[in-house]
Amino acid sequence: MARVALTGGDAVALAMKQINPDVVAAYPITPQTVIMEKFAEYVADGVVDTVLITVESEHSALSACVGASAAGARVMTATASQGLALMWEILYIASSLRLPIVMPVVTRALSAPINIHCDHSDIMGTRDSGWIILFSKNVQEAYDNTIQAIRIAEHPDVSLPVMVGLDGFITSHAMETLEVLDDDAVKKFIGEKRTPKYTLLNTEEPITIGPLALPDAYFEFKRQQVEAMQNAVRAIEEVAKEYEKLTGRSYGFFDAYKVDDADYVVISAGSTADSITEVVDELRSEGKKVGSIGIRVFRPFHAELLLELLAGKKGVAVLDRSISFGAHSSGAGPIFMEVRSALYDYEEKPRIITNYIYGLGGRDILPEHVKHVFNELEKFYSEGRAPIVAGYLGLRE
Repeated sequence: MARVALTGGDAVALAMKQINPDVVAAYPITPQTVIMEKFAEYVADGVVDTVLITVESEHSALSACVGASAAGARVMTATASQGLALMWEILYIASSLRLPIVMPVVTRALSAPINIHCDHSDIMGTRDSGWIILFSKNVQEAYDNTIQAIRIAEHPDVSLPVMVGLDGFITSHAMETLEVLDDDAVKKFIGEKRTPKYTLLNTEEPITIGPLALPDAYFEFKRQQVEAMQNAVRAIEEVAKEYEKLTGRSYGFFDAYKVDDADYVVISAGSTADSITEVVDELRSEGKKVGSIGIRVFRPFHAELLLELLAGKKGVAVLDRSISFGAHSSGAGPIFMEVRSALYDYEEKPRIITNYIYGLGGRDILPEHVKHVFNELEKFYSEGRAPIVAGYLGLRE
């Protein structure tokens, strides 16, 4: 294991190099391009055996990945923002065909107006597409998640595609110190690609991929995807335990920081979860019992585990870097709706739960914003109620 300084994009590209996938099909889009530029160097230098397909669009990129994966190859791609949106039709095809494709997504705002900076509107829009969704709070986690994603996707009881989210520019272009594994260690951890039971290239037993499924069959396919996502909970836990033995780094569904004795907790995803811990430490030094929960696995959403973490808390604020327009009349965030739904029937649920929207289009979230959230939680608790959406952090008046 070596300690190095890399940007998030280079760290993900290094993980891909160590994985050495059979096929990568991709199209450039800011801020994902840095990943594929670096990986293309590995291909050109002959240090990977990967067939790199440069296509004419992101729709074509994922389509090529679907074909290669259906033929039995280990397949990866990467995208962001409008590119992910252009893949929309194929996202559902990849998951419905149970193809274990791994795709880093460098999260970025969606147009219009045109914006190339970070928010979570792109990846959150895919939450019902049948993909497993991981979030990375920093460069180390982006690297580690990419490697673990291969094992999760290819688990025989799962066989689903996986997105690995990392925040555009904030993580993808920030240089941090991290620990990376030796190539051989990664190769041993991910293992050889298992031979699928059915592939397009088995001419002895030819099959049809993606046939017409009328009402007498379609429902059953969808129910199988539900079971696969349920199985992913166990697979994610198994892979994380193995990875911890290899690296000493522990990963779960949630990253709980000083939550055990906290009265007030803020929930977030991505790089913000890393930043909030600094505010928690500062407020703790002032005697305030506060904590933070970072979401690492958004799909499947492990509601039971979250309920355990939030038992007995006075107040919870959920920070969303995207909006579900029209939700709760005005518009709430997707993480908030997930958390609030999980807490609905829970007897030990916090008295206060509220939502804050922040960071759209790359707008900074500052320490004073997080302090404001914790202060408002105390105020709402004393008043006995809180609004659905308590505010828009950093919004100009």
